[in-house]
Amino acid sequence: MEDKNPKILISCPTSSHKEYCLKDYIKGIKELTYENFDVLFADNSENDEYMDKIKSLGFKVIKSPYSEFVKDRVIKARNLLREKFLEGDYDYFLSLEQDVIPPKNIIEGLLSHKKEIVSGIVYHLFPKDKSWQEKPMIAIKSTTQKGKLAFLSSEQIENVNAIVKIDYCSMGCLLISKQVLKKIKFRYEEYEDSNKDNPEDVKWDDMCFCKDAQNLNEIIYADLGAKCRHLVLGGYSVTLGDTSKVEIKSNEVSLKDIMKD
Repeated sequence: MEDKNPKILISCPTSSHKEYCLKDYIKGIKELTYENFDVLFADNSENDEYMDKIKSLGFKVIKSPYSEFVKDRVIKARNLLREKFLEGDYDYFLSLEQDVIPPKNIIEGLLSHKKEIVSGIVYHLFPKDKSWQEKPMIAIKSTTQKGKLAFLSSEQIENVNAIVKIDYCSMGCLLISKQVLKKIKFRYEEYEDSNKDNPEDVKWDDMCFCKDAQNLNEIIYADLGAKCRHLVLGGYSVTLGDTSKVEIKSNEVSLKDIMKD
């Protein structure tokens, strides 16, 4: 008989860089309407101060090794969370980044599709014309540029509530079944023409997870109605730095443009 109330591990790699949004994240977790879940942080800060703060708020947290490179810190933390997930009696792994605040019914919504991999919608900033453009972190493969991704725009999905097949999503709000995660470890990948002056310029864990899942013939879905808040806006991002004063462009491409790309 199918479990109508599967157990979820909400996983969150974090560091002291994300302290600015900790209270919002905790509030979002406490407001979730689903009942059968645990939350586990993996803190990769240089010292234990942030881990102790999370513990003081009543949440479970494990210490992940610190590295001078963000790419290594993130992968080690995420794989520690993966190990704890596989060791436990969990059915689904919900990767929910600390700066992502989901709708209260996010778990019920993502579970309702009965898919092995399904993402919520997390918006991010992309550089454009010396400014920033906000787009959802979901994409399909380009039809004209081999190896490139065509990202959907904010306007295209603004009033859309549907589930769609995609080729890429972030780890911001991503539900993964145990069946899938048993077969995939988190990793990053160096570019063939790797920039030695910027060792953090890699294919990150989200890109590699999507690639590895598709190599296993798994289908990645996105719930266009499961739109999340992303607190990188007005805060600090490891990848973008200080985003408190960024200017955001509203003009976006159309679905017709994306399909032609």
